[in-house]
Parts: sequence; C-alpha cells; structure tokens
Amino acid sequence: MAAAGLTITDVRKQYLRFSTPYQMITEQVIYLGGTRRPRSVQDLQAGRLEVMAGSSHQRTLEVLKKRYPKLEWQALDLDIETLLQRIEAKQSNYTVTDSNQFATLRRFYPRLKIAFDLTEPEPLAWAFSKNHDATLYKEAEKFFQHIRQNRILDQLLDQYYGHVDALGYVDIFTFHRHVKERLPKYRAYFEQAARQFGWDWRLLAAIAYQESHWNNNAKSPTGVRGIMMLTLQTAKHIRTKNRLDPKQSIPGAARYLAQIKARIPARIAEPDRTWLTLAAYNIGFGHLEDARVLTQSTGGNPDRWIDVKKHLPLLTQKKWYSKVKHGYALGHEPVRYVENVRNYYDLLVRLTDGPISRKKQMPNRTTIPGRPKAKMPETTPAAL
Repeated sequence: MAAAGLTITDVRKQYLRFSTPYQMITEQVIYLGGTRRPRSVQDLQAGRLEVMAGSSHQRTLEVLKKRYPKLEWQALDLDIETLLQRIEAKQSNYTVTDSNQFATLRRFYPRLKIAFDLTEPEPLAWAFSKNHDATLYKEAEKFFQHIRQNRILDQLLDQYYGHVDALGYVDIFTFHRHVKERLPKYRAYFEQAARQFGWDWRLLAAIAYQESHWNNNAKSPTGVRGIMMLTLQTAKHIRTKNRLDPKQSIPGAARYLAQIKARIPARIAEPDRTWLTLAAYNIGFGHLEDARVLTQSTGGNPDRWIDVKKHLPLLTQKKWYSKVKHGYALGHEPVRYVENVRNYYDLLVRLTDGPISRKKQMPNRTTIPGRPKAKMPETTPAAL
C-alpha cells in the first residue's frame, strides 16, 4: 500500500485500487509576489515552470500540452519545498503544488502566492496493488469508516490545517523581523523557564509574542503589562512582584500555564490538552469550562479543541452565556489567540530546526508542544 498524498487519477486507477478519499485538494500554480502574475495556462509560457518529476502535476501538464502546444516545463528530481525555494531565489518563475501542501508551507515563504488553480478539486486516498487480494484494502476501508464516524479525521485535518491561515503577510514579515531584533534578548529566559516547568521554550516564546510582540514594556488599556501581559491579580497569584521584569514574568507565566494545564482533566490527550490550556490562559479557566459545558450540551466533544473552539464564540450571545456559570465572555478572542500561537510556534520551530526538506527527521511539533521529546519522523494526514 502507499499513503503519500496520492490523488486519484484515471491513469493510476488502471493499476491501483484506491481507498475512500480522506481529503480534497486542487493543483495550484505558485509564483513570486511582486512579479507578473500568470492568470492562465497560456501565461505560463512566458516564464520558467518547474515541477517534480514523475508527479501528478507533470501528468496534468502533459494533458494540458495537447491544448497548449507551446507549454513547456522542467521536470526535476526535487521536492516541492526546494522548488518553492528556487522561485523565492528567482531561479525559476512558477511551480505546481497541491493546495494542502502550500497551505502549510506558505507561512514559511510569505512572498510566494497562488496564481490560479490548475485543476478542479481532486480526492486524496491510499493506494493498494490490484495484484493482491483485497484483504488489506477492506481493512483500510474499515479504518476510514471508523475515523470518520469518530471524527478522528476531522481532528487530524484541524491539527495540521486548522490554524495555517490565521496570519497575514504583514504579520509573518513583522514576526521574522522581531525574531532577529527582539527574541535574542529574551531567549535565555524562555529556555530556562521551559526547563523548569516542562515546556518547549518556543511555545513560551510564541505565547509571549502573541501577548506583547516581545515588548517588555507593553501595556493594554485594561492594565495587563509586560512581555507576558500578566494581570495584576495573576501576578500576585504567581508571586511575580514586577511584571516588567522578564526574569520574573516569563517563569511566572510558565508556572501559571503549568497550573492551568494541571487543572485540565487528565483524560484529555495532546495536543488538545495544550490548546485548551492556552485558551484558558487567555479567557480564564471558568469561561473555558463554560464553553466545554456548551460543547457537551450540543452533542460535541468537550475534550477536543476542534469542538470547543466552535462553542467559545457562543459566550458572546445571551441565549448561551445565560445558561452557564461564568456568564458573558469575548469567546472569539481565545480562538484567534490559540490559532495565532500555534502559527508562531510552528514558525519558531521552523527557524530553529530548519526546513523539512533539509532534515531527514523533524519533531512531531504539532502533537505535543511541551517538553521536547526524542525526534520522530514528521507525520501528516497524507500518511495518517
């Protein structure tokens, strides 16, 4: 069997047996922002187009060439990320990638943009040889039926794609600038606090960036202050005397996060446990519990972030907040908060570990962003 983001094509169906699709994608043309945007296949003839050799993208171009005889491309034995890097370096003009791949990579290459969809939506599935009996194929079908019914598939898709569109072009460029200009001043404090309280220092740094953009003198209209934007009440609770002192506020926030996480029911697994912790850090543990109550009352799973984040915004509506203990809350804010932190965390992991294409192994960073574990192969829904 093969599980590698394979699209179901007529050619492949001749010699492969495909499972039930698990995701729909489109093939997209990618170009460098600030240069001439191609708006059709005919426009691709004016630049250098590179694709992965032997890919479905190459097959698509071969079909299109029958309609556009002047269409030319280079089929290279390179992965998609290297092809994107070549566009950014102006070594080529265009490439073709699957929409799910670019959705996760575009944060790391914010200058690259989608020109247009090259195909209609296509299904991704697992592939099996037709030369063997159907035993394994039937077991795979049972597996897909199970993960659909139990919403495990929805959870996986949210884990890898649910937050990737939260940041805009300006957000990402500003972040990269602040990584160079501001982060070095505080990195040692994040690393020390992470070791002390069992966190990944990059997650603490991502939280701090979402809170203050690593501005130690930050202050909000409501009176929260410092790099971790602690309230006066929280600072007293964690015995942080000076919120403007990063030596105090960063470990104080790390301690407070650990306290919140300890209150999350032990049955809740990662990564939901961490995302719920972040939501509570932003909106308060009581309001998070209210959202979990609403989630359960409407048939959702209160232990899954994918369900809870849909119900947090209901806390702004009297119809719903009147039914719970802690009342009204700006429920949209923790949803944006968690998604932004997840993005900043991914970016920091990327900057410290390097591009996936340059490493044989990467930590499964989207699974458990706590204390760093032994490195494991990167896992995505393409290889479920």
